[in-house]
Amino acid sequence: MQASRYHGQRDVRVDDVDDPTLGPDEVRIEVDSCGICGSDLHEYVAGPIFVPDRDPHPLTGERLPITMGHEFGGVITAVGDGVSTHEKGQAVAVNPIVWCGECRYCVEGKYHLCESVGFVGLSGGGGGFSERVTVPAVQAVPLPDGVPTEHGALVEPFSVGLHAVRRSGLQAGDSVAVFGSGPIGLAVVQAARAAGAGRIFVSEPREARRSLARESGADDLVDPTETDPVEYVHAETGGGTDVTFEVAGIETTFKQALETAKADGRVTIVSIFEGEISMHPNTIVLGERAVTGTLAYLGGPLSDREFGAVLRLFGDGELDPEALVTARIDLPDVVDEGFDELLDGESEHVKILVRP
Repeated sequence: MQASRYHGQRDVRVDDVDDPTLGPDEVRIEVDSCGICGSDLHEYVAGPIFVPDRDPHPLTGERLPITMGHEFGGVITAVGDGVSTHEKGQAVAVNPIVWCGECRYCVEGKYHLCESVGFVGLSGGGGGFSERVTVPAVQAVPLPDGVPTEHGALVEPFSVGLHAVRRSGLQAGDSVAVFGSGPIGLAVVQAARAAGAGRIFVSEPREARRSLARESGADDLVDPTETDPVEYVHAETGGGTDVTFEVAGIETTFKQALETAKADGRVTIVSIFEGEISMHPNTIVLGERAVTGTLAYLGGPLSDREFGAVLRLFGDGELDPEALVTARIDLPDVVDEGFDELLDGESEHVKILVRP
């Protein structure tokens, strides 16, 4: 079968690989769609970051080249002898978190914080940029009736957004500022709106992404190349928002997220940064601001807690995955029409789905 594999920085190739074997506790999935994630772009441009390079990943035993793609869903075509929870023909979204089950965090049920955490599509174990993949059945979360199979590829980014909103402590009626309206930023906006947020501000330099933020539930849009978002939000709110989210991954937006939060406000950092940044700790201390990091979403045996919640919100219409999708491409075009397109600063694309 064909699979798009990461061989190194700016070296992603579509290779012929063997079909995955099926273990007793696994399901085999025919991939319907897989989203290109910002993490994939970071790996492509600045990696290896999560991808194991010199040493194999402690859980998968794999190192590059590895099959990419961790935002995916599809249809189960086979189940292992030990699987009684799933059946052939079932549409599922895959929670890609790989965990050890033995460290203190796994024992506490915080599988996404596992000391050896990995992700299918980044750490080995196959990936969604392929025709087929096998995963443990516990990682395959069934789609409710009425949710298109393709939308299984959008559950992962929306779960990131939902987890970030939960981590932020957002309360109904809280004012919110979101810095960056790429796929995760848009998912944060929608999750915040579903959680009962009050006025939502979004700072985003690209016009097309600002428009999508409006469609996703933002109330006020700021172009930071023309208007200082910190000054604007402070003027509109009388001192800053209750909650801010940093979802762009650069020093400027990190500082803006801190400064936009009101005194005693809450700041949630969602981005994965490619390098170190500088900031003055007094921005936190003098305003008694609380800063929280958020990584991914719940995994392991708790996969249904957030993946399942997102799917139910898809089904209820509280979250709109289609609002993120700007293109669908074939697997052989993943670099030219996918990675390179999303890295183009003038591109209007947000979420590109790859169909093997």
